[in-house]
Amino acid sequence: MMHNSAPEKPESQPGAPAWKEIVSKYQKPEVWRGVWQIVNTLVPYGALWYVMYLSQQVSYWLTVPLAILGGGFLVRVFIIFHDCGHGSYFKSRRANDILGFITGVLTLTPYYQWRWEHALHHSSAGDLDRRGTGDVWTLTVQEYLEAGRWKRFAYRLARNPIVLFVLAPLFLFVVRQRFVTPKAPWRERQSVYWTNLALLGLGTGLSLVFGLKAYLLIQLTVIMVAGSAGIWLFYVQHQFEGVYWERGEHWDYTTAALKGSSFYKLPKVLQWFSGNIGFHHIHHLSPRIPNTSWKSAIGPSRFSRR
Repeated sequence: MMHNSAPEKPESQPGAPAWKEIVSKYQKPEVWRGVWQIVNTLVPYGALWYVMYLSQQVSYWLTVPLAILGGGFLVRVFIIFHDCGHGSYFKSRRANDILGFITGVLTLTPYYQWRWEHALHHSSAGDLDRRGTGDVWTLTVQEYLEAGRWKRFAYRLARNPIVLFVLAPLFLFVVRQRFVTPKAPWRERQSVYWTNLALLGLGTGLSLVFGLKAYLLIQLTVIMVAGSAGIWLFYVQHQFEGVYWERGEHWDYTTAALKGSSFYKLPKVLQWFSGNIGFHHIHHLSPRIPNTSWKSAIGPSRFSRR
C-alpha cells in the first residue's frame, strides 16, 4: 500500500535522450554468452531431475535440498524465457520464440500470453491509472481507507507472506497459467493451449519414466521453490519505501524505471541464479538489453540508485 505522491526527478538524473544514448550500445544480443547460458542452465537442470529421482529411492529428505537447488536453476531458466519475450536473447525473432516456448514449458508459462501481459507491465509500471496487469495488487492509502471490510480483508490476506510467497506461486504457475486471459488476442490464447498440450505430453512421459508420484513430488517442489523466489524478486523490485507511483497524466517512463524499479544487490551466486534481474532499473530503462549485459550496463550508465 502506498501514498499517492510523486517523488521529484533528481537533477542529476539523465533525461530521455541521454539515457537512450548511454544504454543503446548494450541493446545487442550476446549470442555466445547466451548459448553458454543455455548450456550451463538446462544441462545441470536436467541432470538434477535425474539425481532427484535417484535420491527418492533413498529418502525424500535427500530430495528436498536438491529440489531447492533445482528451483534456483528454474529461476535462471525463467530469466532466459523472460529475455526471449523481450526479443533480446537472440537476434532472430524466430529463435527467441522457439527458445521462449521451450523454456515456457519448463516454467509452466505460456510464452505468447505471458509476453503480451509483461509488455503491458513494462508500459505501465508505476502508473496508478493502469494498474492490474502483471502487478502485485496495490492500493493507495486513500483507496484502502475507503474500501469495505471484505476488500480490506482480501487485500491484507493477499499480502500475507504465506499467501503471497507460498500459496500464490503454486496457484499462479500450476493453475492460473493453464487458462487464457479473457482480453488476450488469439495467438496469445493459442499459446496457452499449446503449452498445456506440451505439458501434458512432458508430464506423461516423465511419469512413465519416474513414476507419477515421483514426478509430481519433484515437479511441485521445484515449482514451489522457484515460484516463491520469483514472486519475492518481483515483489521487492516494485514494492519498496518511496517507490514511484503517479497518475497517468503525470507519469514519466524514465522516472518510473529509475525510481519505480529497485537495484537489488544480491550475493554473486544469487546474481548468477537470478540472471542479474536485481539490476531491475536498468531492465526497465531498456528491456532490449539481454540479462548477460545488465551488470555491464550499470557501471558506466550512472543509473545506480543505491
